[in-house]
Amino acid sequence: FIVGGTGFIGYHSTLEFLENGHKVSSLSLDDIDLGDWYPKEVKVHYGDVFEMGEGEMAKLFKGHDVLVYAVGPDDRFVPEAPAYPYFYERLVTHPTRLAKAAKKAGVKKFVLLNSYFAYYHRLHPEKKLPHKHPYIKCRVEQADAIIEAGGETMAVSVLELPYIFGAMPERVPLWKDVLLDMLIPMKTVLYPKGGSTMITVENVAKAVYGAAEYGKHGKKYPIGDKNIDWNSMLEVMLGALGKSKKIVNIPCFLVALYGMKHKRDYAKEGKEMGLDPVKLMHDIQCQYLYYDADELSRNELKYGSGGISASIVKMINRCLEEYEKEGNPVK
Repeated sequence: FIVGGTGFIGYHSTLEFLENGHKVSSLSLDDIDLGDWYPKEVKVHYGDVFEMGEGEMAKLFKGHDVLVYAVGPDDRFVPEAPAYPYFYERLVTHPTRLAKAAKKAGVKKFVLLNSYFAYYHRLHPEKKLPHKHPYIKCRVEQADAIIEAGGETMAVSVLELPYIFGAMPERVPLWKDVLLDMLIPMKTVLYPKGGSTMITVENVAKAVYGAAEYGKHGKKYPIGDKNIDWNSMLEVMLGALGKSKKIVNIPCFLVALYGMKHKRDYAKEGKEMGLDPVKLMHDIQCQYLYYDADELSRNELKYGSGGISASIVKMINRCLEEYEKEGNPVK
C-alpha cells in the first residue's frame, strides 16, 4: 500500500513494486488525471490522509504486508507563522496516527520517506539544526515517533532523501518554481559554492523497494548516489535549456542577505519558512552535504546508481513542456 502513489516518488515506487511482481494499492488525492500512463492494475483509493480517522485508515490498509508513506509537505512549503506547529501536525501527528492504524491493520513493514537533513544533523550535532529550523526538527521527530509506533510487530525503515531528479506525466517538477523560474532570466548565474548528494527518482524507487525487502526496524538510511557541486548541477541544467551562461559564485554572506529579505517579506505576510532562510545559507546551502551512500545504505538495500545527468535533462524537458503550455516558451 503506497500512501501518495500518484505523487512523484510514489508513482515511480509503484512501478518498481509492480515490476517485481507485487500487487499495489494507493491512497491519493484526486488532483490529476490518471490516463493510460498510470498502471490500470493499481487499486487507487481517493482521499485526504490528513482528514481520515484511524479506523478508516486501518480498514484501507488491512490485507497489506507493506506500507510506504510518501506524502507530506517538504521544506519548500511556507505556512502561516509559526511554522513549527504546522510541520509538526503534518509530519509527526498525522503520520504517527497513520502508522498506528497500519500496525492495527496487520501491516508488517512500514517504509517512511524522510529527509537527509536529519542525517546531516546526526553528522554535525554541533550545528544544532533542529533548534534553528522547524522543518528539520519535525523530520527528526517524525522518524523517532514512527519507529516507536512500530513497536515489536511492525518494522519501520526510514529513508533519508537528498536532491532527487526525474519526471513523471501530469505533474510539473518542483524544480520549475524553486530554481528554473529564477535561473532562466539571469544573464549571469549567481550562486554560492557548495554541493549535495543527488540521485534519480528511479533509484529512489529501487531504494523504497529495497527497504521493503531488506530494511531493518529502527534503521535510518541516508539515500544517495553521486556527490555533485552546485556549479556542475547548474551546467547540466543550462545545457539542457540550451543556454550558455557564466556562473559566478557569490560569498555566503551575500546569499544570507538575500535570505534576510526573503524572511522579512514572508513575515509581512504572516508566514514563516520551515528552514530559516538566513541560517540556512551558512548551515546548508553553502556547505557540501556529501556522504558515501554505498556504505550507508546501497549495500544493504541493493538499489541502483547512475543516470543523474540524464535525469536532470528529463526534468528540464518536462519543465520546458510546461513553459510552452503557459505560453512562455524558453528561447
